[in-house]
Amino acid sequence: MSDARKPKMREAAEDAPLPKLDVESQPKRAPDMPLSPELSYLQRKAEVAQQDHEVFSEYLQEKIARDQQQKVQLAEPPPKAPTKVNRRSLLTWAAGTAVVGEAVTLGYPMVTGQSIPAQGLQHGGGTYTEAQRHPIDREFVNPKADVGGRNFGSWVLLMPTKLGGGTYAVNLETGRALAWISYWNYGDYNPISHHLCAFPSADPAKGFEWINSTQGGKNALIYGIPTNIETPGEGFNIYRVRFDGAQMELMENVAETTGLGLGVHVTIDPKTAERYFVTDGQKDIAACFDRRTSRVIAAIKYDWVPNVRNLAGGWQKGGTLKISKIYPDPKTGKYDYLGTKGQKIEWEMVPMGELFVEEGTIPGDDVHGLCGADGTIWHPSGRWASTVVRLCGGQVILDAEKNFEPVAFLQFNKDAPNQYPIKKIDNDHWEVTFDKIFSPGHEVGFSPDGRFLCMMNNLRENNCSVFDSSDPDPRNWKKVAHIEDPLWRGKYPNPFHMVFAMDSSKLYLSILHPSPASSGVMVVDTSTWKIKKEIQGIGPDMQTLAITYDGKYVVGVFSGFQRLSSGIAFIDAETDELVGIWPSNGGHHDCVIIPTKLEHMKHTRSCTL
Repeated sequence: MSDARKPKMREAAEDAPLPKLDVESQPKRAPDMPLSPELSYLQRKAEVAQQDHEVFSEYLQEKIARDQQQKVQLAEPPPKAPTKVNRRSLLTWAAGTAVVGEAVTLGYPMVTGQSIPAQGLQHGGGTYTEAQRHPIDREFVNPKADVGGRNFGSWVLLMPTKLGGGTYAVNLETGRALAWISYWNYGDYNPISHHLCAFPSADPAKGFEWINSTQGGKNALIYGIPTNIETPGEGFNIYRVRFDGAQMELMENVAETTGLGLGVHVTIDPKTAERYFVTDGQKDIAACFDRRTSRVIAAIKYDWVPNVRNLAGGWQKGGTLKISKIYPDPKTGKYDYLGTKGQKIEWEMVPMGELFVEEGTIPGDDVHGLCGADGTIWHPSGRWASTVVRLCGGQVILDAEKNFEPVAFLQFNKDAPNQYPIKKIDNDHWEVTFDKIFSPGHEVGFSPDGRFLCMMNNLRENNCSVFDSSDPDPRNWKKVAHIEDPLWRGKYPNPFHMVFAMDSSKLYLSILHPSPASSGVMVVDTSTWKIKKEIQGIGPDMQTLAITYDGKYVVGVFSGFQRLSSGIAFIDAETDELVGIWPSNGGHHDCVIIPTKLEHMKHTRSCTL
């Protein structure tokens, strides 16, 4: 790696302004020293967080009052293996406010079925001077992990560690980490292991392959963690990695191979598992790669041209979304988007951070042109793909059989039309014109049966919007529901990541609460799109959800915003009860259960983000 791509360290100084671990407090600095863009962002982020906490406190108080009014009496848990928690017994939620609520992390003991071999007790510490004459009892350990007598099955859970710079896999049957990899070892000086997706393997414990996107640049500086790094490494690599049953090995850096450095969502074609998308919302580029050759099948760039040239109204007052096919240099066969090259903003829009763009808190070379195209999913049939465009509050539907030509734009905001027409300019250019945009959006997903398509309406609307996607022509897809909790106020609590039950009968939503409050999971009946249940207090930064392919357990990870409490939560998919939490190291907010059959791809990150 060239010196130009290595991180630049800040010279040690007693008064050097470093981001603090506690982002709720302002970083110290000399009175006459101007704030850097990164520290200005952290200061503004802290101000917004304080406002969020105040609004969230009102929400908690109102929720408590509602419960008291309805005189909801929750049963006392049995003395052993409690399964339910009295909501009123949870105390203050740690953000500096004395509010009674659901924001305390719940602890669940892990009970294992292992026993200590008898000979370990009989001979431990003994001293012998003569040859042992009696037979030795030799027992081969076959570990099994369970929680309260529950076994989660022989599935393998793969998780990135984000700022930890690597990825690791856990066998859910044994509770053991199978292996782990650190990208620092390969000369990546800023390996923010972000998102991943795995190809099917008949026996994941013996081997599997996956694609891992990594962020880079100043994304390393936006969480308020103390550091001497002034200019982080460029990063933005795409790693193809293999687990061979014993260890993990980096097979290829697809970014170096193709010249496309993309760092956000990764999804695999569920029809063949032979191609995959990587999409980056800082560069607004979505690219589809061939699994075997890493050839770029198609690369699509999204650009925003606002009606007004001020950030505050640059998206709300409408504009034009320009969609373009982009191609590599014919001489080199490569694109020119390695590292941070081509990024419009210098760090990502973190969850609930879209409005920082409108107020100019996130700097960049082309902030006005940002649309936040950071994820592309697949219809379960593989017939269609869909790129989420966060700042436009909708999705571009791509024809996977016609080289991913755009065919429709679905608008998920409540008061907006179902669709905006796509105008074809030529074979490589398309446009979508908006009169106004009501709210940004974020995560998206198809139901496994392909009948429904969901998208989170973040911030200004704070709901999950549902389209009927059963018609064979996407231009006929229409909004049919909006999932909302009447107590949600402001932008919190907020529906974020999702996973469907195997039979599409239920939708599980991770519900974000402001840091460091514990988030939870909401269960939705897809026959009515009504909320059935909310599981509260699981852990901070509860994000990606997965489901075991036998349909028995929903698995979710929480990362503590890269530095706080983290773990793996297990929910019984039949009773919708939280049955246990395992410890987990790393600042992940993503996970995938390795599919063992091609049909499992309909239930993985191929179809939900």
